[in-house]
Amino acid sequence: MSADEAEALRVRLTATQAQRLRELGADPLTLDAVYADATTRDAAFKQHEDGFVRDGRRRLQESRADGRAPLLVELETCLRTALGGAGFVEVVTPVIITTDALAKMGIGHAHPLREQVFWLDDGRCLRPMLAPNLYTLLRRLGRIWSRPFGIFEVGPCFRRDSKGASHLNEFTMLNLVELGRPAEQCRARLEELAALVMDATGIEEYALVRTESEVYGEMVDVEVKGAEVCSAGCGPNPLDGNWGIVEPWVGLGFGLERLIMARENYPNIERAGRSLSYVDGVRLNI
Repeated sequence: MSADEAEALRVRLTATQAQRLRELGADPLTLDAVYADATTRDAAFKQHEDGFVRDGRRRLQESRADGRAPLLVELETCLRTALGGAGFVEVVTPVIITTDALAKMGIGHAHPLREQVFWLDDGRCLRPMLAPNLYTLLRRLGRIWSRPFGIFEVGPCFRRDSKGASHLNEFTMLNLVELGRPAEQCRARLEELAALVMDATGIEEYALVRTESEVYGEMVDVEVKGAEVCSAGCGPNPLDGNWGIVEPWVGLGFGLERLIMARENYPNIERAGRSLSYVDGVRLNI
């Protein structure tokens, strides 16, 4: 019997079994395993499922006993502490923005990103990003505060994003921006701020990768094991004139659920987000 024939006789998890283990947190090696026959496969599936169920119940009991906050809340707290300690001021802005605000970001009627926006009535939508509101505050605070100064916001954003293990329709962003630092210092400052956030998150290994944005043009992504967790850049940018910004700036936008997914090695982002199916990363149908 050839090697190909032998492989054909080996069996894999059924689609239902694989989905169940994926929801419970199985790693790719477990999901891709092959077995000599269906009986062996079914026994292995049951063993894996029982193990994940026991571990999930234990973690939920520990969360209840400790009164531990969800990982998303814990991360928000750590980031607020780190950025406040670095001199950044937290702001809280509206979730509903106008179509004019999107247009100022270069997202006009013909832009493909408009298809991902959750529209309300009267030319309003749920914000797909925090940048429009932060631009407005930078201009207004810039009339009052000396340079350089930094602000940040942590809050929900909404996009009709593509389906996949790393996308959510409702997700949590951290955006931080610093205005008025000399242009020649901006790239070094970007790296410094990325390190500040990643240290607060508890992720030691990451890479800065040059990329292109549909809105901003040349950008820098922060990646963990090849997965993007942040999009960052330096200004001035052609969009800045729409907001009355004429000074250099440094800005970074992190997806908090992606940070948790990367740190905890979750196989899907739903475990890290706002959910009725998971609590603290534990699937509830156990």
